[in-house]
Amino acid sequence: MRKAIKRVQELRCGSVNKLVEQRKREFKGMRKKDSSELFKELCFCILTANYTAEGGLLIQKEVGDGFLTLSEKQLAVRLKKLGHRFPNTRAKYIAEARKHAAGLKKKLSSFSSSTDARSWLVKNVKGLGMKEASHLLRNIGHDDVAIVDFHIVDFLVDCGVVERPKTMTPRRYAEIEEKLKRIGKCAGMSMAELDLYMWYCETGKVLK
Repeated sequence: MRKAIKRVQELRCGSVNKLVEQRKREFKGMRKKDSSELFKELCFCILTANYTAEGGLLIQKEVGDGFLTLSEKQLAVRLKKLGHRFPNTRAKYIAEARKHAAGLKKKLSSFSSSTDARSWLVKNVKGLGMKEASHLLRNIGHDDVAIVDFHIVDFLVDCGVVERPKTMTPRRYAEIEEKLKRIGKCAGMSMAELDLYMWYCETGKVLK
C-alpha cells in the first residue's frame, strides 16, 4: 500500500495536479446543472461500460440532447455510426432510463449518502453496475465512492495492494473500494481525486 500512496502523492506535486484540480471543479460544477444535464452524464456512463472513455466522450458530444429526444431505433443508428461496440443494447438502456430523466436531480439529492444513491442507480437503471453508477456520481460532484475499473485494478495489482480478481462481484468491488479508501485517507485525497491520479498513472490522461 505504501507504494500506491507514494505514487499518487508524487503526482500531486507534479504538473498533472492542475489537470486534476480542473476536473474536480468541473465535477463540483455539475451539482448546479438540471436533471437533463445529469441524464446526459448518466448516458455517458452507460456508454462507457465495456467501451472506452474517449469513445463515450465523443458520442456524448455528438449526440447531446438526442439522448432525450431520439427514438430508441434512431439512437441505435446514431451510436452505430459513431462507432459504439453495442449500439442496440446501449440505445435500449438509454431509452429505458428516460423514465428517470425529469426527476433525476431531485432523486439523487434525496439520499443521505453516496452509497445509497449508488444502490438506487444499480437497482433502477439498467446498464449501470457499481462501477458505472460510481462513475456517474463522481462526475456529478460526489467524491466518496470509487470507480473500480480495470485501470484502477491494474494500478493496485502493480503496487501489490490486491490480487487480480477473476470476476468483479459486488462483494469484491466493496473490498477493493475499502482498500482505496485507506489509500486515500493516508494520501490525504478524496476518492474522486485518488481515481484521477491512479487513472493518469495507467493511461497518461486525466479524463472524466
